[in-house]
Amino acid sequence: MKPSPNRLKLAWEPWISVLIFIFFLIIWEWLARSARITTLFFPAPSRIGASFLHMLITGKLATNLTASLGRLGLGFLLGALPGLLLGLLMGWSPRFRAIMDPFIAALHPIPKLAIFPLIMIIFGIGELSKILAIAISAFFPVLINSMTGVRELNPVYFEVARNYGASRWKTFTRVVIPGSLPTVLSGIRIGVNTAMVITIAVELLSAQKGLGVLIWFAWMTFRIEELYVSLFVTAVLGIVINILLHLITRHLVPWSNRPADEV
Repeated sequence: MKPSPNRLKLAWEPWISVLIFIFFLIIWEWLARSARITTLFFPAPSRIGASFLHMLITGKLATNLTASLGRLGLGFLLGALPGLLLGLLMGWSPRFRAIMDPFIAALHPIPKLAIFPLIMIIFGIGELSKILAIAISAFFPVLINSMTGVRELNPVYFEVARNYGASRWKTFTRVVIPGSLPTVLSGIRIGVNTAMVITIAVELLSAQKGLGVLIWFAWMTFRIEELYVSLFVTAVLGIVINILLHLITRHLVPWSNRPADEV
């Protein structure tokens, strides 16, 4: 059986992006070596690569990356799990949604960095305040997408569950959760990306270790190569996380990723 043209196209698309990136690096290297751009601000990729290897060998990169991943993982879990549960309940129960919606509408638009000083006043300047800020940033995207996923379910599903005598718990576990899963996973993806942004931001403001600290001190000491390395590692981390979430989505909800000609 021959693979469909759409499947072949999807297989080639990531490699096209890689080739474009390599071509960009080659042009950048040529411009830097020929002095057509200011290497003080745009050092050659080869110099950035050498700095990357030095930071990797000395353990400087691994130490700070581990610190950022620890904050990101713990903060995301503390924010996403309550957001998921509350969002599913708000989507399922109109009465509960009517009670909670004004609070969500009031708190969601507030920039999460704006309340970081308040968090530090209450919980101190240690790790707890940073993790709470990250948790809050992950909480709202997961909550809103979970609620939306439940509200968009076809009412026929609930009618069928009632006709078969399903209890509220079985309706919740067999209808609400599976039916809203594609939207929930989209919310988790947004929540992870938002949490990652806030992780770097709080590290820039108040931390001893982390990718944000690397970025801040590279700027303070004008180590431009280290600044680019830190930004590159942050970007790669975001790509890896999104690929993992995409693979999880394909495994849990394969029907949402089928090409149009296979539906």
